[in-house]
Amino acid sequence: MNYRVVYSGRKTLSLCVKDCEVIVKAPYGTKKARIESLVLSHTDWILKHLERQKRKSEMLDNLTDEQIKKLKKAAKRILTQKTAYYANIMGLKHGRITITSARKRFGSCSSKGNLAFSYLLMLYPEEAIDYVVVHELAHLIELNHSKNFYKIVENILPDYKERAMILKK
Repeated sequence: MNYRVVYSGRKTLSLCVKDCEVIVKAPYGTKKARIESLVLSHTDWILKHLERQKRKSEMLDNLTDEQIKKLKKAAKRILTQKTAYYANIMGLKHGRITITSARKRFGSCSSKGNLAFSYLLMLYPEEAIDYVVVHELAHLIELNHSKNFYKIVENILPDYKERAMILKK
């Protein structure tokens, strides 16, 4: 199996699959045998994630310009409505809403309260879309991913963990 090793001053080994590439992050001086052992012991996990990324990439590459245009239009309408709905429930005010073409990040919240959402959210079930909206709105209160942040999300969506998993499948 092909993989790339990135050495740094870290203390532990880690493994990730990014852009259909297997990357091992290792401390300086880590023996090749230890790295090989890590990769071999996680072969099933690696293959699963490679396949998932390949399918996602193929799906996105096959969208036509017309489909993208329709998804962006739907995203602007739906995400604006959902954001207003949940902001009202949460008692929050936000800045502008932007629809992006981001492939790796479904949403973001700036320190000024502006929200950005990827039009690709429109390819997911409503439960997942609602989770991303609430997640980004919660950042207006907590601009981090602390326990307190997730309590805010959980107060609105008690099943937020299941909803978040939809985005990973």
